[in-house]
Amino acid sequence: MSERWLEPIGLLHGPAANHALRDGLALPLAGGPAAFILVRLIEDGQDLGLCSAQAVPEGWEDLLPPLTRRPLPFAGLPQDRPLVMGIVNTTPDSFSNGGLHLDPAQAIAAGHAMLEAGADILDIGGESTRPGAAPVTSEEEIARIRPVVRELAKAAVVSIDTRHAATMQAALDEGAEIVNDVTALRQDARSVRVVQEARAPVILMHMPVLDPRRMQDHTGYDDVVLEVARFLRQRVETAEALGIQRGRIAIDPGLGFGKTAAQNLQIMNRLPLLASIGCRILVGASRKRFVGEVTGVETPIERLSGSVAVAQAAAAGGAAIIRVHDVAETVQVLQMWRACAEGSLPEHGEA
Repeated sequence: MSERWLEPIGLLHGPAANHALRDGLALPLAGGPAAFILVRLIEDGQDLGLCSAQAVPEGWEDLLPPLTRRPLPFAGLPQDRPLVMGIVNTTPDSFSNGGLHLDPAQAIAAGHAMLEAGADILDIGGESTRPGAAPVTSEEEIARIRPVVRELAKAAVVSIDTRHAATMQAALDEGAEIVNDVTALRQDARSVRVVQEARAPVILMHMPVLDPRRMQDHTGYDDVVLEVARFLRQRVETAEALGIQRGRIAIDPGLGFGKTAAQNLQIMNRLPLLASIGCRILVGASRKRFVGEVTGVETPIERLSGSVAVAQAAAAGGAAIIRVHDVAETVQVLQMWRACAEGSLPEHGEA
């Protein structure tokens, strides 16, 4: 059987999207509010050209529903806007702010500040997965995250950023609601059972190998966007077969994880293709190396402008969750982008 994809082209937002949908000229992307007017037909990796979204060829119609339907609610969170996930790394060697939140009190204070700035989710991690990072034991990871998760889960929807089943379980026991696994539940054979039994929402990310220390040695893709999409679709189907419903799954293309700067940009440019998997999309580009390569900013903490630009591009491309270090600035950028796209003030805005 051939492998087929429909890739949305020509995204519209705001009144233009509404009018095109009303007049039958476009289809909703993941249930809207964005819409698309064209699709690229891809079969067995070959580009077969563009056609109207309203006139896909016979035999391709079954690919439309996952692309156009609104995914089921994820973790009970709002669905009417892109969500902001604030990063709380309790590690000594994070690439962007290593050691800043290693002390639990500092990490908890940082999490509360992110909530006040408008974060919808807090993503707490106790092991750095940057290129070349040394692994830590589950015991050490749990010791780092446990007091932080316990406290912040009282005030927020907490995600645990880990690839270890024991850490997942410990965090869920302390009140975390979401599992965010950079290995897409491949690292630890017990992970699927932990997620399935807890009925926890899970984020599955693309990384070409399980060892972050070697991931940048594996960037030889024929078509990075298709290969990432293929991997994520297969992982979603596997998770479903193991009892994790699709509505509890979000997907992450893994920018910077086994990709060059050019490949990261290709993924961003063609992000809507991932919507055809039928899951919410998370994008994490905050302060990453490719942002610095594009903007010429060497120090990660100084990559704010480039990071919020990628956040806006991700939202425009259909991302439902944006994972960031700089919550307040990202929230403001997304509010401004939505107001401009809609051509009207948000409900809390003033004339």
